[in-house]
Amino acid sequence: MASQPAIRLEFEGKAKIGEVMGNLMSIQLRPEDLSSPLSFQMALSRIYSEVMKMLQGPQSNRKYVAEVTFVDSLGNTVSAGIDLGENVPPLSNKQVKAKVIVEIYDEE
Repeated sequence: MASQPAIRLEFEGKAKIGEVMGNLMSIQLRPEDLSSPLSFQMALSRIYSEVMKMLQGPQSNRKYVAEVTFVDSLGNTVSAGIDLGENVPPLSNKQVKAKVIVEIYDEE
């Protein structure tokens, strides 16, 4: 029998629906890539190299993603990426509402 969560919070936010090429999702900027001009330059080189490999390889599928943003309990804006799969999501707009549920509980 599973116990109930000790704390449950719900946040209202927004989601922006878009599409990316499937193998492009692996190309990302990390926080440490922005720590200095040199690290940013190295990140750009890494991304350029990955894009060139991608363009030379077989064409990939497109994936639909949602960028969900909400404001947490401390007033910070939080952003999360959600993979929606390869089919068009059944939503009427590219900008939609989102509900984020956070449950905090003890491990058993």
